[in-house]
Amino acid sequence: MSVRIDGEKPGGVPSRSGRVRRILRGPRPEAVPTLIGRACAVVGLLDIAAGVFPRFRHSRMHAWAEVLPGSFGPFAAALSLSAGVLLLLLAHGLRRRKRRAWRAAVVLLPAGAAAEFAYRHSLVGVLIALALLTPLLLHRKEFSALPDPRSRWRALTNFVLMSAGSLALGMLIVSVHAHRMVGDPSVADRLTHVVYGLIGFEGPIDYQGNTSWTVAFSLGALGWITAVTTIYLAFRPEHPAARLTEEDEVQLRALLTKHGRRDSLGHFALRRDKAVVFSPSGKAAVTYRVVSGVMLASGDPIGDVEAWPGAIERFMDEAKAHSWTPAVMGCSETGGEVWTRETGLDALELGDEAVVDVADFSLAGRAMRNVRQMVKRIERAGYETRVRRIRDLGDAELERIRNAAEDWRGTDTERGFSMALGRIGDPADGDCLIATAHKQDDEPGEYGDLKAILHFVPWGEDGVSLDLMRRDRSADPGMNELLIVAALQAAPKLAISRVSLNFAMFRSALARGEKIGAGPVLRAWRGLLVFLSRWFQIESLYKFNAKFQPRWEPRFVVYRASSDLARIGFAAMQAEGFVNLAVPMPRFLRRRRAASQRPCAHAVAERDVRAA
Repeated sequence: MSVRIDGEKPGGVPSRSGRVRRILRGPRPEAVPTLIGRACAVVGLLDIAAGVFPRFRHSRMHAWAEVLPGSFGPFAAALSLSAGVLLLLLAHGLRRRKRRAWRAAVVLLPAGAAAEFAYRHSLVGVLIALALLTPLLLHRKEFSALPDPRSRWRALTNFVLMSAGSLALGMLIVSVHAHRMVGDPSVADRLTHVVYGLIGFEGPIDYQGNTSWTVAFSLGALGWITAVTTIYLAFRPEHPAARLTEEDEVQLRALLTKHGRRDSLGHFALRRDKAVVFSPSGKAAVTYRVVSGVMLASGDPIGDVEAWPGAIERFMDEAKAHSWTPAVMGCSETGGEVWTRETGLDALELGDEAVVDVADFSLAGRAMRNVRQMVKRIERAGYETRVRRIRDLGDAELERIRNAAEDWRGTDTERGFSMALGRIGDPADGDCLIATAHKQDDEPGEYGDLKAILHFVPWGEDGVSLDLMRRDRSADPGMNELLIVAALQAAPKLAISRVSLNFAMFRSALARGEKIGAGPVLRAWRGLLVFLSRWFQIESLYKFNAKFQPRWEPRFVVYRASSDLARIGFAAMQAEGFVNLAVPMPRFLRRRRAASQRPCAHAVAERDVRAA
């Protein structure tokens, strides 16, 4: 028995009348921001082409393009170029449903329509502007996204990017008029002319006829846009990124005390550069950071599994309110099932977490021969190890360890997000475990006999999860293996039964791709991962973890659509510290800021009293 929908032919094929009614109804409301954003982008590109290429202004394509908003009035090339750039900037905000972009479009489109009619008496241009304006007004509720977190650094970023783009467009503008140049200026002369033109001065290049005015006003328009957008971003109100407040941290620690044993990544939710949303009952929470428009959570929700749906719903509501792309990095299989069931998102296996059961670990046997020999060789070289809780260290030694970890980092930015705490020795983290390697030298270094550091965070009451590994570059190779073995051997005395090591991305592909019988697709995928390992520690982390014979726990990425994966991947690389778009902070300033962010003893005591 088949059911026929009104307006459709049998078999589910819409009739002609049904298609006509669907067209007359217009696009679905949720699709309007994307359509309007694309339309603005197309118009902007046409306007830029009309402003840059002289031949385009005399082509059949430009006969249609000149009736578009932004191609009117005297100095048409400069106005068309500036309008095109502004429309491209506006298109991104409209596509993301930003309220401010909608307000700007509602103001600019009628102004463009009026100018079209005043200068060109073009009814077609007016109709195009009104055709874009009408859906904006009819579906204004779709443009309700709140502003993104931002700071004054956004103005500097805009200045750098806009200046680079203006230089590139300026060189193009100067070069396309080469046949009207006086003489044969060099590339340096052309670049100088562009720089002078962007700031409103005459450059060293002369043109025949009125071309000098066209080039001058076009370059001036680019410089004007760069200056105006930078000034606007510098003086508009700030919306700082949310941070974990003291009250949020107290509530999260209470949840981890009750439910922290479930997820080895739970303690990393206490990073203070994350924000948090709680379920209505307060029994569960999701921590996240917003990076490049992606609302990036990590690990499973914190707290009672039965309260996870409430926290996840709050997370999705926050993403919708700001038009952020929701994503979760490194959740467990259980977490992935709850996320996909409650939100309709998809999940993709990202890699595996290496977990060593202390009771099963032993250096005996052929499989552990390489690790056993390395550890014995280092011990014979005079190294000794110490494994202690953070609360058992003195202030002087703790400060020395902090400074050593900072200097031994090897990169300008701190790496890690989903499996990194971002601090060492905070008084509130007294349960953290630290393993250190020492060697008495004839000439002690800046940090005495300290040679390597491993830092672990709590995983419930009977587990720890590896946070960071740092070593002196002058120390013998194998420091990390030495300290992991030392931590595993000391674990029973510290009532630790589980140790989570590093996360190995795409481990299953690396492991299966090297086996006999692997297909060509799997082998090609493994070859690509091995190639990428030259820049990212993909294969090396997998092989390092495999030395300790762990059990592998799969971890997943949760995403909304396949088209979002590239954006999520880029945001995750920014969060993890592999891609840094911000201006790096000098090391002495980083130390000063880190010291200022450490809570004083009185604040810690007051917080502990509240938690109790």
